[in-house]
Amino acid sequence: MSEHVSVSIPKRLYEEIKKKVDESLGEFTSVEEYIEFVLTEVVKEDEEEAQAEGVQMSEKEEDVDDRKRKLSNI
Repeated sequence: MSEHVSVSIPKRLYEEIKKKVDESLGEFTSVEEYIEFVLTEVVKEDEEEAQAEGVQMSEKEEDVDDRKRKLSNI
């Protein structure tokens, strides 16, 4: 079992999430499970965007290097 820590959220938000859990028809069994799922997805998306940006930056760096080589051959 993984280690957990407590995080505080406004009661209003907790109640809204609880409604979503109740309406999920068993897809989520608790507010905590729902929040963990949502946060995991957000973090995953952030990591994927960062990786995509890293690839784009390296491609841009390669383009700059190509231009430098072409200019030095003139």
